[in-house]
Amino acid sequence: MDLTRAQEIVHSNEKIVVHYKGDSVWIDELDESTQTARIHTERNPASSLRVQVGQLEEKRDQ
Repeated sequence: MDLTRAQEIVHSNEKIVVHYKGDSVWIDELDESTQTARIHTERNPASSLRVQVGQLEEKRDQ
Protein backbone atom coordinates (compact mmCIF):
# COMPACT_ATOMS: atom_id res chain seq x y z
CA MET A 1 0.00 0.00 0.00
CA ASP A 2 1.20 3.54 -0.57
CA LEU A 3 0.88 6.47 1.81
CA THR A 4 -1.84 8.20 -0.24
CA ARG A 5 -4.11 5.15 -0.09
CA ALA A 6 -3.43 4.70 3.63
CA GLN A 7 -4.49 8.32 4.20
CA GLU A 8 -7.69 7.73 2.22
CA ILE A 9 -8.46 4.68 4.36
CA VAL A 10 -7.82 6.55 7.62
CA HIS A 11 -10.17 9.36 6.59
CA SER A 12 -12.87 7.12 5.10
CA ASN A 13 -16.27 6.71 6.75
CA GLU A 14 -16.40 3.14 5.45
CA LYS A 15 -14.70 0.17 7.06
CA ILE A 16 -11.93 -0.83 4.71
CA VAL A 17 -10.20 -4.08 5.59
CA VAL A 18 -6.43 -3.79 5.90
CA HIS A 19 -4.07 -6.68 6.61
CA TYR A 20 -0.58 -6.82 8.06
CA LYS A 21 1.11 -10.21 7.77
CA GLY A 22 -2.28 -11.88 7.33
CA ASP A 23 -3.96 -10.23 10.34
CA SER A 24 -6.76 -7.70 10.04
CA VAL A 25 -5.59 -4.36 11.46
CA TRP A 26 -6.73 -0.80 12.10
CA ILE A 27 -4.52 2.13 11.14
CA ASP A 28 -4.29 4.45 14.16
CA GLU A 29 -2.01 7.11 12.71
CA LEU A 30 0.35 7.79 9.84
CA ASP A 31 3.76 9.44 9.81
CA GLU A 32 4.41 10.94 6.38
CA SER A 33 8.07 11.72 7.07
CA THR A 34 8.97 8.10 7.87
CA GLN A 35 6.26 6.47 5.71
CA THR A 36 5.11 4.44 8.71
CA ALA A 37 1.78 3.62 10.31
CA ARG A 38 0.87 2.85 13.90
CA ILE A 39 -1.53 -0.08 13.79
CA HIS A 40 -3.31 -2.51 16.08
CA THR A 41 -5.02 -5.81 15.39
CA GLU A 42 -8.75 -6.21 15.81
CA ARG A 43 -8.08 -9.00 18.31
CA ASN A 44 -5.78 -6.92 20.48
CA PRO A 45 -6.55 -3.18 20.29
CA ALA A 46 -4.44 -2.38 23.36
CA SER A 47 -1.23 -3.48 21.66
CA SER A 48 0.02 -1.37 18.78
CA LEU A 49 3.11 -1.40 16.62
CA ARG A 50 4.71 0.81 13.98
CA VAL A 51 5.21 -0.65 10.51
CA GLN A 52 6.18 0.57 7.06
CA VAL A 53 3.06 1.60 5.10
CA GLY A 54 4.29 -0.57 2.21
CA GLN A 55 3.81 -3.66 4.39
CA LEU A 56 0.06 -3.05 4.68
CA GLU A 57 -2.33 -4.70 2.24
CA GLU A 58 -5.87 -3.64 1.44
CA LYS A 59 -8.28 -6.57 1.33
CA ARG A 60 -10.51 -5.97 -1.68
CA ASP A 61 -13.73 -7.82 -2.45
CA GLN A 62 -13.27 -10.33 -5.21
